[in-house]
Amino acid sequence: MSDVVTYNREGAIGVITVNYPPVNALSHAVRTGIQGAIQQGRDDADAKALLIVCDGRTFIAGADIREFGKPMQEPGLPEVVNFIEATDKPVVAAIHGTALGGGLEVALGCHYRVAVPSAKVGLPEVKLGLLPGAGGTQRLPRLTGAQKALEMITSGEFVAAKDAAQLGIVDELADNDDVKAAGLAFAQKVVDEGKPVRRVSEQNDKLEAEKGSDVFDKFREGLKKKARGLLAPFKCTDAVEAAFTSASFEEGMKRERELFGDLMDSDQRAGLIHAFFAEREVSKVPGLPKDTPVREIKTVGVIGAGTMGGGIAMNFANAGIPVTIAEVKQEALDKGLSIIRKNYEATAKKGRITPEQVEERMSLIDGTLTYDDFKDKDLVIEAVFESMDLKKKIFSELDEKCKPGAILASNTSTLDIDEIASATKRPEDVIGLHFFSPANVMKLLEIVRGEKTSDEVKATGMALAKKIKKVGVLVGNCNGFVGNRMLHKRGAEAMALVDHGASPQQVDKVLTDFGFPMGQFAMGDLAGIDIGHSIREERRKAGEDVPPSWMDKLVEKGRLGQKTMAGTYKYEEGNRKPIPDPEVDQIIADFRKEQGIEPREISDQEILERCMYVMVNEGAKILDEGIADRSLDIDITWIYGYGFPAYRGGPMFWADQIGLDKILDAVKKYHKEVGGKQWEPSPLLEKLVAENKKFGDL
Repeated sequence: MSDVVTYNREGAIGVITVNYPPVNALSHAVRTGIQGAIQQGRDDADAKALLIVCDGRTFIAGADIREFGKPMQEPGLPEVVNFIEATDKPVVAAIHGTALGGGLEVALGCHYRVAVPSAKVGLPEVKLGLLPGAGGTQRLPRLTGAQKALEMITSGEFVAAKDAAQLGIVDELADNDDVKAAGLAFAQKVVDEGKPVRRVSEQNDKLEAEKGSDVFDKFREGLKKKARGLLAPFKCTDAVEAAFTSASFEEGMKRERELFGDLMDSDQRAGLIHAFFAEREVSKVPGLPKDTPVREIKTVGVIGAGTMGGGIAMNFANAGIPVTIAEVKQEALDKGLSIIRKNYEATAKKGRITPEQVEERMSLIDGTLTYDDFKDKDLVIEAVFESMDLKKKIFSELDEKCKPGAILASNTSTLDIDEIASATKRPEDVIGLHFFSPANVMKLLEIVRGEKTSDEVKATGMALAKKIKKVGVLVGNCNGFVGNRMLHKRGAEAMALVDHGASPQQVDKVLTDFGFPMGQFAMGDLAGIDIGHSIREERRKAGEDVPPSWMDKLVEKGRLGQKTMAGTYKYEEGNRKPIPDPEVDQIIADFRKEQGIEPREISDQEILERCMYVMVNEGAKILDEGIADRSLDIDITWIYGYGFPAYRGGPMFWADQIGLDKILDAVKKYHKEVGGKQWEPSPLLEKLVAENKKFGDL
């Protein structure tokens, strides 16, 4: 028996205690320990029932991520769960915290389950491109029926203890959160009442009742839209169906293991596992000591009550931090506060928050027409129009008004943080906090360090991201930083492809077929194409050679995107679905004539290569310049900021999977055919190919 699992008897109950901090994950030692303790309980003649309970803050919360990618050591989890279930004495699982993945499968292998009111259960393997492989797809539907098992397993979402009890997953809900007392009391009741060993694998009533129903066909139809491009939800559905179609539990288990093996070998599993680890690693910033002091952020100011400013303010109110929003005119301020309230009320209507929470959050947000009200704020975030002159003017005023030690942040998506900081006498306190639209929804926070930004301010930015439930990525300062710098290259290629013969909808379809939630042009309409127009104008003012664009003609016609019901596409009231517009086709055709371009037929493959490989090449340059410290920083930026399909692992991981030699050959080909700096091969890309290495090796 392992030292992380102990056995002792309390009266007639043999108590098996798992103590493997922090989350009692199913390491080899835990699996071995549980099996050994169960055997000890079997052999203990005075033990009439056995209880599995965990020390610390949670029941078993899943697999041990430290063992990911390593060969599985025996016993495997399916063997341990079967061993528990085969025991001839009643085994009770006492659940607190979360029983997730293999943890819930262990509980399902027990004969009874009791949970404290605050507990949650779930099978989240699908989020890693897998399915529950230790009987979860076979045992859960025997308790819940097909529909709820399918919903839980294909979504990976958690179920609260109260709901788990109603579904039959949990046999009893405890009165309080004393998990061991609840477990012992229930186990004693099992003994006193002479309750039998009750194996989930032998409970077939729900299977018989639903055999031959069309629930699986209907569920797959729904998945086609909800899980577009994903493999695991469909394999999970196949596995659950096997519980209903197999001649025996053992046959269903065999099918589950076959499907589990298919997913283990898939690229999607590799991509999702990479994304899982990268998200955890991204918070550990190279060169930033763990013990760097972090400033306390108790009050926040936001400049601008528009879409971005309002969304940013909501993040802080959601986290219980008071926010003051500044605007130039009362009318704009009132409108902004009204939209925030409407957003909260819409969320409440969907049942995600209560009406009381709406009022609670609104009470944390107030407005002002003067920066004088920012004098005591710990953090002020500027979220105004992308104009360097305007931002420098604002930061100069903030420098005068704000207290020493206050952090001054810009939400700029492209502009030079160092130039913005130069308008202050405290560049060490200036940082970029680039929220993504809609700011109250999107998870990414791109934290941009200036040349003089202090380590303390960088560390505070990273800590703040966690506090407001964002994924923070620390990046360097350049035009567009990491995300938008790569996006601009993709956007330029998308524009060039349309200039020379593709349609906006063809380009967008290639990108959505790849797995993006929306294409380049639909995304531009959502954000507002006037933003790109203003960025181009700023670059032209700065003396850059920015070529003419048919997009500028759309802006001139007042087609700014979804907010004007027309951009590259047109829109109908109450519907965000982009509709191709013949007027735009004509504008593009006229532009081609003006520029002397003879349109040609462009293949989907060329669109994919030019839109994706140009991003990879730019990402390599970003790494080479030290704007991003690691390729995983780029991957996480794109997954959480731009909807890059997580099952592909991010652009740099995807490039490693495709083959850097293949990408370099294409980059060189387009450099010759298309020209332009964006197709000049990255020295880092060339070096990695020459050394037969990957971005992941850096």
